[in-house]
Parts: sequence; structure tokens; C-alpha cells
Amino acid sequence: MLADDFAADCYWTRDAPLPEAPDAPLPAAVDVAIVGAGYTGLAAARETALAGRRTLLLDAGPIGGGCSARNGGQVAFSLKPSLATLAARHGAATAARLYGEGFEAVDALRSLARDEQLDCDWREVGCFVGAHTPRHFGALVREAETQPEGLAMRYEVVPRARQREVVDTARYHGGVLYPGDAAVHPARLVRALHARAVAAGAECRDHTEVHGLARSAQGFELATARGRLRAREVLIATNGYTGRFAPWFRRRLLPIGSYIIATEALEPAQVARLIVAGRNVGDTRRVVVYYRPSPDGRRILFGGRAAARETDAARCVPRLRAMLADIFPELARVRVSAAWMGFVGFTFDTMPHFGVRDGIHYSLGYCGQGVPSATYYGRKIGLKIAGRPGHETALDGLPFPSRPFYTGNPWFLPWAIAGYRLRDRLGV
Repeated sequence: MLADDFAADCYWTRDAPLPEAPDAPLPAAVDVAIVGAGYTGLAAARETALAGRRTLLLDAGPIGGGCSARNGGQVAFSLKPSLATLAARHGAATAARLYGEGFEAVDALRSLARDEQLDCDWREVGCFVGAHTPRHFGALVREAETQPEGLAMRYEVVPRARQREVVDTARYHGGVLYPGDAAVHPARLVRALHARAVAAGAECRDHTEVHGLARSAQGFELATARGRLRAREVLIATNGYTGRFAPWFRRRLLPIGSYIIATEALEPAQVARLIVAGRNVGDTRRVVVYYRPSPDGRRILFGGRAAARETDAARCVPRLRAMLADIFPELARVRVSAAWMGFVGFTFDTMPHFGVRDGIHYSLGYCGQGVPSATYYGRKIGLKIAGRPGHETALDGLPFPSRPFYTGNPWFLPWAIAGYRLRDRLGV
């Protein structure tokens, strides 16, 4: 099952090591302390540093070592609720603004990659969403055909008879192709955003966990693994890794494990036949799966919700490999060369959240679409902290729900995932 070169590490960082931060003491005080040095924190730090604010990024692990460098690298429209659902919650005008920002997030990352030649292996590959059942196919088509006017994604309906033109499997009952979706190399994106932040003047400290956060006469005082730090402004950008130092935010985030394997090296012709044109692929199952070819076209990177809270990704290899073989039976005996995981930050309303609470800035809860959303809203929250124009967003100040008795440990996830798996097996 495991290739000779197997390692329980992130495939992406094999050719793009995470940035190293200087091994230096903390400064006594800064203007802006950003907790979490992933996409959000790095994008925000550049804006505050450009505005002349002394900015320090802190991360409990490596720079970008959470889900920022460990995701599937898929770039897609970034809101889960429908426009009708958002309109019922927040009104039609706010819903339309939120939907528009979902498109802007993708466009902003595209512009950054193209116009500023960001070294993130940007690829306009599109995404195919496969229908798990015939009923799901009908729902996918209706959803594509009834998109809101002026807020619609380009699409192509792919019936089952033509499915192998897109993905060489009999597992699906047709699907919908969204040609505007893209792919990136997640670790290269981390490195590029880090380089931009540092060039603007931001400082970083890795392996510096924040244990406490309290008000002080000058703003805030942070207790960290390297000592204490004063900051006039604080941004929480920890998403699925939000710790006990921020209990109000922790109560509103669901850290959900996302697990990925990389196959051993395959013949490029086989990979190109199985997944045509190097596209991203997902399907309509409730227990999410997503996959794509590696940038060199020699492996398949396959991810999904293989467990609830397991932190040893190697233990999820059998299940992920079986899920891969269910889609591509010819890969039933393929070996696995890497396995890794990260915690995605979900929210109870499946929306990202942005704003200020008790003087603490936050941008969190991207619900599995953090590649475009975190870079987009990270920049906006940085502009907001700096008091510069361009920070306006319909997310600012929207209610950030929790649930009674929830403290940040999603103990109920195993039962929820088991229920979803049963419904997937039954095709409902």
C-alpha cells in the first residue's frame, strides 16, 4: 500500500519548503500583532506594513504550516450558502454584495498571479463536479441553469454519455464543468505571500504559540512561548487552528480535518487520461472528496473527509486509497507516496466572518474555500486595521453564531460524518 519513498508529510512542501523566520527575540512592542501566519495573516501583514505600522506575525508552527500550505490548491467560487439563503438571512442587497465578493475573491487572486507574476503555479484548469446519483445530476443542472443574473459562473453540462471526455470513470452520473476555476501550488503561494509581506516590512516569528491575550493600557498584551508582547492592534487569523487564548472565537469555529494522499509516480499518459486537462474534480457526496493531478502530471492528489479528528494522516491512507479506487478501479493497487492533513475552519452558518470584536480584529471561517477567500479578506482586514480605503466588505459585522455549550471541541463530528456516509451509500 505504501511506496518505498512514503512519508507522512505534505507533498507540496517537498519542492517548496515553508519560509523560515528569524530566530530572534520578540520585540517589546509593535503596532500590529497578527496571530496566524497563513494566507490571511500574510496578506494582512503586507497592508499594515505598507501603511507604516510595525507588524509582527506569530505562528504556533511553521509559517503557513496550517491548512494554507496543506490544502488541495483548488480555487473556486467561495461561498457555500445559496443567494436565496443569504437573502433570507441578511436581505437581498447584502446577499448580492456577498455573492459578488465571492467572485471578486477569485478574480483578485487571478490578478495577483497573472499581473504581478506571483510564483504560485496558477493554472486555469476548470473544475468538474460529478453527480453521485441521477437525482444529484438533475440538481446540479438545475443549480447551474438557475444562477442569479449577473452573478453566474460559466458552466457546461456533461451528461454521463460524455463523462469520459472529462474524467475517465463510470462512478458518476454525469456532472457540470466550471471552466473558470483554477489551481495553485499551496506552498508556493505561502512563500510568495510571505515574500511580499517581508518586502513590505513585516516581521515573522514561527513556533511562537500565543497562550494568552488581554487588554492593556497601550492596547493588548500577548503571552507567547517566547515571552510577552505589547501591541496596539491584534488580528486573529488562525482559522481552524484557533486556540484557547481566544475562547469567544474558538466557540464559533469547527476545526474539521481534511486528509490528502499523493499516489506513487504514474505514467503521465495515464494521469492525463484519467483526469483530462489537469482539472480539479469533486462530487456531490456529503462526505467531501476532491482530487487533481500533481503539477508535474505524474501523480494524483486525492483528498477528503476520511476521519473526524485524527491527526496521524498515515492512518487514513487505507480509507483514502479505497475511496480513490472506487472512482478509478484501475488504481486499486496503486501505492501511496505521501499522506498529510490539516484543519479547515468551518462555521455554524457556513460563512466566513470578518470584523472587530472587543477591539480585536478577525477574519476567519472560510469553510474549505480559503485559497481565494483568505487572501482576499486578509488583504481587506489589513486595509481596515491600517485605516486605508478598500477595506469595505458586506461581511463586516454580520452575526457570528455559535451553539449552546460548544467550546471549540466538535465532539459530535464522528456521528455527523457517520450519518453522512450512510446517506451517501443510500444515494439520498
